[in-house]
Amino acid sequence: MMHVSIYMLFVDLISWLILGYFIVVNTVYLSLLIVSFIATRNMNKSREAYEVTGLFDSDLYKSVSVLLPVYNEEKSVRDTVYSLLQLDFHDYEIIVINDGSTDLTFELLKKEFDLYPSVRFIPNLLPHNDIVGVYVSKLFPNLLVLDKENGKKADALNAGLNASRKEVICSVDADSWLERDILKKMLRAFVEDEKTIAVGGVVRVSNGCEFENGQLKNVNPPRSFLGRIQVIEYLRSFLFGRIGWSSVDGLLIISGAFAVFDRSALMQTGGYKRESIGEDVEVVVKMQHYFTENEIPYSMKYLPEPVCWTRVPETWGELAAQRNRWQRGLADTLFNHKSMIGNPKFGWLGMFSLPFHLIFELLGPVLELGSYLLFFLLLIFGLVDASFAILFIFFAILYGMILSLGALLLDEMTNRPYSRLRDIYMLTGHAFLENLGYRQLHFWWRLRGLYDYFRRNKEWNIRDRNPTLTNNLHRAWMTAINLFFFLLLYYGISGSI
Repeated sequence: MMHVSIYMLFVDLISWLILGYFIVVNTVYLSLLIVSFIATRNMNKSREAYEVTGLFDSDLYKSVSVLLPVYNEEKSVRDTVYSLLQLDFHDYEIIVINDGSTDLTFELLKKEFDLYPSVRFIPNLLPHNDIVGVYVSKLFPNLLVLDKENGKKADALNAGLNASRKEVICSVDADSWLERDILKKMLRAFVEDEKTIAVGGVVRVSNGCEFENGQLKNVNPPRSFLGRIQVIEYLRSFLFGRIGWSSVDGLLIISGAFAVFDRSALMQTGGYKRESIGEDVEVVVKMQHYFTENEIPYSMKYLPEPVCWTRVPETWGELAAQRNRWQRGLADTLFNHKSMIGNPKFGWLGMFSLPFHLIFELLGPVLELGSYLLFFLLLIFGLVDASFAILFIFFAILYGMILSLGALLLDEMTNRPYSRLRDIYMLTGHAFLENLGYRQLHFWWRLRGLYDYFRRNKEWNIRDRNPTLTNNLHRAWMTAINLFFFLLLYYGISGSI
């Protein structure tokens, strides 16, 4: 009898630990959502003051070098470069780094922008693979193109850093489009605080949007299920999550799709880690590590304005490969800077943000998928009562739905990117669907990423050898997990009556 009591006590402990995990992680996300909403409202008021005083139109801003690393981007590079050439800023240069493309990317650039060889000297300040040629445009004097041997994105950015001659660096992905006044918006942070060394801005999903002459014409949601799900995901995790972390000095990442850095600060910390596959998170943490260790005052900010539009994967295989890479990049950064974790010297970043990312972001896939598996086993053996099943559904599923819906509603209250009511209704439905199958699948991709990291897999993208099979398997998973949640809900309701 005593053994049975101890056994049941152990089962109860495991059950409440599972529930506690979901309560903690979702409550932190809710807190970040609230903090970011307040910060967004305050920043919008500050922006209005800038517009009234005319500071947006002044020449107080620093000069900018826009770095555009490209690899096999023949389909998009032309439009991206033209969009950058239309930026509304008084002093900037564009440096396109062709990172050993094997398609017609360089030939297209050379023909479209009338490139010719240049004798411009590129100092060897940061390490990178060899530069084959340096070219300038006869049509646009502020356009420079570097043709170099392949070394991946971080290596290409180092080459661009060496070639840059301006005070501020702006890195942009080849599949991203920037709003015309983006540099003025972002560089406002440098005007407000001279200690600023890095600034991030909101990255939104461009799939479904209409562009004309390199500029955004109409904002529409993506047509695909995966694209729409990622709209919600970007809002919750990347928009309000990062603004929230920035507000408490715990910012860990500035999106690689669009980021702005003080050039001298970036050079001082050694630029980008060449072999990194998560260069965006690595460089942000490395800069904070260096400046704190050397007791140099600094500031990093994440602004709430929608300024960059980027394409997201719309096939299961491509999305899985992307999230796998992100997880490996996070793991690499946390292990490289493990001395910062739990270190009070690094303030909120060391004491809260880094431990949270270690436990709930890096190890989250293990904990969450393990929680689902344990709960399923407890359910099979009849060790879960109906009331606990209801609690599990609420904190594991419904709480997440509330967060996703809250992010969408707060975005509409502060930015209103979608003008049509039907678009808002459709995205609201996807805010619910995101937590039914997709979230659990997302954790599986990240678990695979963690596994690949420990296998020392350094591939940029894990190639999908059978896309059709991949799509069918993912659809089958979505169906199975939704059936499981339906049965669980039925069990909880019927058992409570």
